[in-house]
Amino acid sequence: MSSPSFTRIGTATQYDSAIRNISARQTSLSNLQENLTSGKRVVRASDDPVAAAQAERAMTRIARIQTEQRALDVQRNAVAQAESSLGDAIGLVQQMRELVVSAGNGGHSASDRKTIATQLQSLRDQLLEVSNRKDTNGVPLLAALGSDATPFLNAQMGFHGLPGQGAGSAVSIPNTLDGDAAFMFQPQRDGAYNARLSLATPAGRALGTDSVRTTDPAQLTGDKYTLSFTAVAPTVPADGTTTATYTITNDTTGALPTTVTAVFPSDKPADITVTGVPGLSFSIKGTPASGDSITLEPSTSIFNVIDDAIRDIGGAGDSNAAAQAVGQALANMDRGMERLQSVRGYAGELLNRADRITGDQDKRAIQLEADRSRAEDLDMIQGISDFQNQQVGYQAALQSYAMVQKLSLFNFIS
Repeated sequence: MSSPSFTRIGTATQYDSAIRNISARQTSLSNLQENLTSGKRVVRASDDPVAAAQAERAMTRIARIQTEQRALDVQRNAVAQAESSLGDAIGLVQQMRELVVSAGNGGHSASDRKTIATQLQSLRDQLLEVSNRKDTNGVPLLAALGSDATPFLNAQMGFHGLPGQGAGSAVSIPNTLDGDAAFMFQPQRDGAYNARLSLATPAGRALGTDSVRTTDPAQLTGDKYTLSFTAVAPTVPADGTTTATYTITNDTTGALPTTVTAVFPSDKPADITVTGVPGLSFSIKGTPASGDSITLEPSTSIFNVIDDAIRDIGGAGDSNAAAQAVGQALANMDRGMERLQSVRGYAGELLNRADRITGDQDKRAIQLEADRSRAEDLDMIQGISDFQNQQVGYQAALQSYAMVQKLSLFNFIS
C-alpha cells in the first residue's frame, strides 16, 4: 500500500496567487466598466482587430458621404437659384410679349409706339441683369462649362463662355446651367429669323409677311438674305393678277442672286409663299411694288429678338409697319420662351435628381452606421450582466482573501 503524498504550499505563495487573481479580476472589471461607460465592445484596436477595421472602414465611408452631401447641398442651392432666375426671365419675356401685342393696336400713334419701345428697353435691361446673376461664391449661375464673370455682356457679342451643360455623377449635380442654351439661338435648332420690310412707296399700301418658318433644318446656315423686287406689273391680258420678279441675295456669302417670278392676285388678299431661301419659307401678304425689299436676318438670341422689336416698333411709321414688327417679334419671342422653359425644366430635373441622391446617401449612411454598430458597439444587456457577474466574483475574491489572510499557525500555538 503506497503512502499518501503531501504537497506543501507556502503562505507567501498562497498570498501571491490570491493577489494575482484579484488583480486579474479587478482589471477585467475595469475593462467591463470602460465598455459600459463608452457603450462600445471594441474600445481599442487590440480588443478585436477585425471588428476595429470594419468599424473604421464604415466610419470613413460615412465621413465621405457627409462631405459629398455638403457639396451636393451647395450645388442644389446654386441650381435652385438658377432655376429661380430662369423663372424671372420667363416672367420678364412674358411681360415684354404683352407689350409687343399691345403695340399692334391700330389706334396707337407713333408716339405711343415709342413709349412701348422704351418700356421694352427697360425690361430688356432687367433680363440682361437676370442672365448674369451669380451664386453666393460669385460664380455666374448660367456659366455653362465656363465663362467670364459676365456671360452676357451684350446681345451683339453673345455668350462669353464655353457652351454646354456640365455633367454630374452618382453623388453630385452640376452647379451651373447652360446659359447659351437658355438665351442663344442656333440656326438649325431654332430657325429664328426676322423679316423686315423696306417699302419704296409705303403710303397707303399694306404689305407684310408672316413669321419665317423652317422647312429643312439641315439647310439652315444662319446667313442673312435680301429679297429685292425689281419688276412688278399687271399680267397681260389683265386678269386680276400681278407678276412680280424678285432676287434672293445671300448677303453673308455674297453668292450670285437667285431670280424668282411670282404671281400675286391684285383683287383680293392672298398669301404668296416665298421659296428659294435654303431651309426657310414665309408668305407675303399683299402686293409688292418695284423697289420693295425684304431682309431676312437671323436672330442670334432672345436679346437680339427684343432689340429688333424695340427698333422696329419704335421706328414704325404706320400701323402696317407696326403689325409687321409685332408679328415677327411674337414668333421669335415664343421660340425664346421655349428655350428658357426647356433649360428651366432641366434645372427642375437636376433638383429632383439631387433629392434622389440625398435619399440614396441617407440609406447608405444608415446601412454603414449599422455595420459600424455591429462591429464595435456593446450589447448593453449582455454588458451589464457580465459586469454584475464580474463584480460578484471580485467581491468574493476579496472576502476569501481577507479570510485566508487571517489564518496563521501562530494563532493555534498556545
